[in-house]
Amino acid sequence: MDQFRVLEVKRSIFEDNDRDAERLREQLKGEKTFLINLMSSPGAGKTTTLTKTIAALKDEMKIGIMEADIDSDVDAHTISEAGVKVIQLHTGGMCHLDADMTRQGIRELGTKELDLVVLENVGNLVCPAEFDTGAAKNVMILSVPEGHDKPLKYPLIFQVCDVLIINKIDVLPYFDFDLDKVKEYALMRNPNLKIFPISAKTGEGMEEWENWLREEVKQHNA
Repeated sequence: MDQFRVLEVKRSIFEDNDRDAERLREQLKGEKTFLINLMSSPGAGKTTTLTKTIAALKDEMKIGIMEADIDSDVDAHTISEAGVKVIQLHTGGMCHLDADMTRQGIRELGTKELDLVVLENVGNLVCPAEFDTGAAKNVMILSVPEGHDKPLKYPLIFQVCDVLIINKIDVLPYFDFDLDKVKEYALMRNPNLKIFPISAKTGEGMEEWENWLREEVKQHNA
């Protein structure tokens, strides 16, 4: 039988990216810019939640948004109407951003005068969770229509996130969604997870999420 060498390419890529991400984190800390990586599946309400968050915070801090998508600029147009600095990132068919791609976006956005930058990652519960972007915090949105079993089916994204936003609680009466169960499953994956049930549409629960973000930005940029 022929002998051959097995090269763990995937591991090498992740290790290189992790080092790059740490360098980016240190850079942004020095610039007093708080970067969050916002992830979810398509349709969970990332852009709506982001728009409402911007409205609450934009008079208190300078905010920049990086909208990542495979090939559209729909979300960037929406965010631009919120009155903050925004750029669109096209991933060229890739379903995630890594640290270097995030750095390219930050270089174009220009963060030295920004207190808060949000990277709205590509809509996906798998690929974005695998790559450290260099963000200070990872935040994910899970919407009620997706079901309460997602922490069981997609464990990694819950493990790498610092915050879970459960969106669309205004439609809880119409879906077979157990709020207590999803919290239980999520905390099983990550006991340190902060959980904020909200409705971006009605505003319910948004204040608690916004207060958490205010405090994190303040502490990071002190």
